[in-house]
Amino acid sequence: MKAFVFQGPGQTSWQDVPDPGIKDAADVIVRVDAVTICGTDLHIIKGDVPDVAPGTVLGHEAVGEVMETGGDVRTVRPGDRVLVSCIAACGRCRFCRENRYGQCRGGGGWVLGHLVDGTQAEYVRVPFADLSVHPLPSQVDNDDAVLLADIFPTAYEVGVVNGHVGPGDTLVVVGAGPIGLAVIATARLYTPGRIIAVDLAASRLTAARAVGADATVSADEEPERLVEDLTDGLGADVVVEAVGVPESFEMCTRMVRPGGRVANVGVHGKPAALHLEDLWIKDVTITTGLVDTHSTPLLLRMVAAGKLPASGLVTHRFELGQMEEAYDVFSRAADTGALKVVLGGPRHDAVDRPAEPLSAPRV
Repeated sequence: MKAFVFQGPGQTSWQDVPDPGIKDAADVIVRVDAVTICGTDLHIIKGDVPDVAPGTVLGHEAVGEVMETGGDVRTVRPGDRVLVSCIAACGRCRFCRENRYGQCRGGGGWVLGHLVDGTQAEYVRVPFADLSVHPLPSQVDNDDAVLLADIFPTAYEVGVVNGHVGPGDTLVVVGAGPIGLAVIATARLYTPGRIIAVDLAASRLTAARAVGADATVSADEEPERLVEDLTDGLGADVVVEAVGVPESFEMCTRMVRPGGRVANVGVHGKPAALHLEDLWIKDVTITTGLVDTHSTPLLLRMVAAGKLPASGLVTHRFELGQMEEAYDVFSRAADTGALKVVLGGPRHDAVDRPAEPLSAPRV
């Protein structure tokens, strides 16, 4: 099959690789019908995620059809249309029992496109399928569904829930890329008093207004002063960092009110200063997090009911074989206006898998 392979920092290729096969009784093989690119994939290519070994197929978000299942799989069967979650869950370890699947110690967590081959391919092996793929209702199309593999659960759980967004709050979202926009969309479910979006790109600020931001400001036009003016000098109740650079994180800590909350969602490749000389007296709570995807079934129901504007974030579509072009467009978002790109298209129809004996689940 064809797949998009990481060869080392700054080096990738769309190339032939062996088709995946069932390795464990908890696996499924999914034919990929739609896949997208995440900002985390760009961090991997830059070398910010050293755990990713050269030769790894990238990608951790997909929609497709189950082609084959291991003997222990009970929740899906061949022919089912499914969402492939960015997080795998063994279901047995302490963290899985607490619904903290991102911290799974039984071989799950964020493994696809990280520690094992991922979804930016014609086929993907998904471990721990009973908790890691979700059957899709017919009324949810691929463009909507694929955004529920990562960005909407991440925005909701790590931004909105960790930030304890509540009615009447002033929420500032720093970074109006896909994650930041999904934070705005899901935060509106909690009726904050106002949502302020901060970004450098005018096109992203326009998108932020479209999904529900009440005010927008360019990052180079004194956003801290705007927040101060709109809150009578108090500061924001909740500030979500959705960029992943030191400057934006430090800006967030300056904009939060005493007793407020900073929820970091961005993937950071460099250290950021924590100015405890200013923060220690302010009773500020700072949270970090990797998505757990425990909210995926809830978000799926809301998309099916038309309550979340998921596919409205898709700005570009490509065939699967146009992976390199799609990466180029996505990586130059300031020039191209890209938010989310979705790929899907021609594929071969059979999986040539090696015969392997089933064993106890592992990844």
